[in-house]
Amino acid sequence: MPSKAILLTAAIGLSGVVAAPANATAASSPQSICGSGFGLISDGTKPVKTQSGQRYGTVYLLYNRGTGENCVVTIKSSFIGSKTQMSARLTVMPKARKDEKQDPIVRMDAGKFGQYAGPVKYWAKSACVKFWGTIQGTNGHIAGGGRTSWGNCG
Repeated sequence: MPSKAILLTAAIGLSGVVAAPANATAASSPQSICGSGFGLISDGTKPVKTQSGQRYGTVYLLYNRGTGENCVVTIKSSFIGSKTQMSARLTVMPKARKDEKQDPIVRMDAGKFGQYAGPVKYWAKSACVKFWGTIQGTNGHIAGGGRTSWGNCG
C-alpha cells in the first residue's frame, strides 16, 4: 500500500510540474500567439535590448500567405509574469500609384503585460513593413528592438 501512495503522490506532483511549462511554452511561441497559418519570415526575429545591451526579450514578424496578413508579437525573456509596460508595433507602407503619396499605417498593442504584447495583425500583401517592440523592466529600464527600415515588400 505505501508504494501506491508514493506513486500517486509522484503522479500528482509531476502533473503540476508538466502543466506549468506546457502553458508557458504555448504562450511563448509567436506562431501560437498569431494563430494558424502564420510563419516566421526571414529577418523577422530581433532582440529587444536596453542601450547597455541587456536583452529583455524578442520581437517577431510573421506572415500568413493565405490571408496576406503580417503579425507582430513581443515576447519577454526577462521579468516574465511581472506586468510591465510592453508594446508590439507594425508599420505598413501600402503600395501607392505613381501619382499618389501614401502615409504609413501604424498598428500597435501597448500596455502592462506579464508575458507578451500583441498579436498586432494587418493585411500587407504587396506592401513594405517595419516592426518594433519594447519592454520596460521592473528596474525601470526600457529595451527596444526590431527593424526600422522597410522590408518584406512583396
